[in-house]
Amino acid sequence: MAVPIFRASVPHSRPAITIHSLGPSLPTLHETSKNRRLLFCAPSEHNPVRPSLSFCVGVHLIPHPSKVDRGGEDAFFVSSYKGGALAVADGVSGWAEQNVDPSMFPQELMTNFSDLVEDEEVNSDPQILIRKAHAATSSIGSATVIVAILERNGILKIANVGDCGLRVIRAGRVVFSSIPQEHYFDCPYQLSSEVISQTYLDAKVSSMELIEGDTIVMGSDGLFDNVFDHEMISTLAQFKDVVEAAKALANLASIHAKDSNFDSPYALEARSRGFDIPWWKKILGRKLTGGKLDDITVIVGQVVSS
Repeated sequence: MAVPIFRASVPHSRPAITIHSLGPSLPTLHETSKNRRLLFCAPSEHNPVRPSLSFCVGVHLIPHPSKVDRGGEDAFFVSSYKGGALAVADGVSGWAEQNVDPSMFPQELMTNFSDLVEDEEVNSDPQILIRKAHAATSSIGSATVIVAILERNGILKIANVGDCGLRVIRAGRVVFSSIPQEHYFDCPYQLSSEVISQTYLDAKVSSMELIEGDTIVMGSDGLFDNVFDHEMISTLAQFKDVVEAAKALANLASIHAKDSNFDSPYALEARSRGFDIPWWKKILGRKLTGGKLDDITVIVGQVVSS
């Protein structure tokens, strides 16, 4: 029987990240494939069988260059619940100006996701999971968040508040993209410890049916601000191992983030919103370019069947 696979790849320069709800030791992708061949009962005309689906998951994190010693302010959650439950939370760094550790709120939020994902009231509803986890979070701070739960029948349920994102890639094409939410440019919706903030009711809720062979890419805005969709597709095509794929995407985002000449998704969006360099630089043929330095979290999930 195929089960979700989780392996985290974290640069040696950053502290260890607490991973929640990973369950027992899980087999490798090779072992899962072997088990599928042994256990899968092919459907017949008289006895149709729909295989159940789950994720094989790899994760890679790279903190902001100035936050390596603290491990950054992103947090994530991976669970073997149902076909797999995944989430990313991106702490809002502005809290540091008030002597508040911006990493505490997203870390506690993800811990609460782990504690509540199998809650009867949640019942595989990512929006309700956000509601209950947010209500249980006592740390001061705020965070953007995205969560996805895969049902065994292949239905992926998604809820996001802010600009963490998710792509579904099928046969070399992006067939689903989550929609970022923001008040204005560079100010996304966020869950917060403050009374006045976004809540689960503000979450953008989506769902779609996945099939075996689909790949999902989930991440913080440190990924999507620095890597175009076509770059994700071409990078994923080079790797069969989900850990190596996640690492490659995170490294690509990190390279672009540090490149002042790269015309990044973030720079394109900024120019489209009216942000640009002074007019005299334009006369010299220059334009606003460059990646965005940030924490980078990447989760790659490959859909496999039992």
